[in-house]
Amino acid sequence: MKLDLRALLAGECRTLPFHFALDLPDESNDPGSILYGVRFPSPPEASGEVVNSAGYMRLRLDLSLDFVAPCARCLADVAGTYRFTLEKTVATPEMLDGLDEDKVDDFAVVEDGFLDLDEPAYALLLSEFPSRVLCREDCRGLCPICGTDLNEGSCSCKTSETDPRLSPLAAVLERLREEEKAKTEK
Repeated sequence: MKLDLRALLAGECRTLPFHFALDLPDESNDPGSILYGVRFPSPPEASGEVVNSAGYMRLRLDLSLDFVAPCARCLADVAGTYRFTLEKTVATPEMLDGLDEDKVDDFAVVEDGFLDLDEPAYALLLSEFPSRVLCREDCRGLCPICGTDLNEGSCSCKTSETDPRLSPLAAVLERLREEEKAKTEK
């Protein structure tokens, strides 16, 4: 959404509220995305305002979204709601001339009297959405051998078998335990 700030820039008003549904690109099938496997039953809602205080403009953007995502341990669907808030100073490109590139991201930039709100809202979602969603903190996950959901009960698999890829680490751990035991016996 492009917010028309021309009235605010001309001093005709002091506050400009906004509300819109954020149109998200579908990243649920991209394994490299933080939104992999995440579904949104309804579009995320963005609202907020731009306030002009004697030429100093400030953006406040509130993002609210309902989601359904697989638990990172047991793959059960987890439904929930997140709310995120972003505050940035609004600036024109001229105001940012000569500023270090790493500082430019701290500003919302007005282009030809319009402020693009989709980009900061989407960036807020990507930076604040958790990389792992759990159905509950003590989720036991799935058995790595048979795939049984360990939250619903145990399975008959032998879990004491060491993954052969971890056997060098198991040998180091055993050696450290023996050294520690030898130290305490002296």
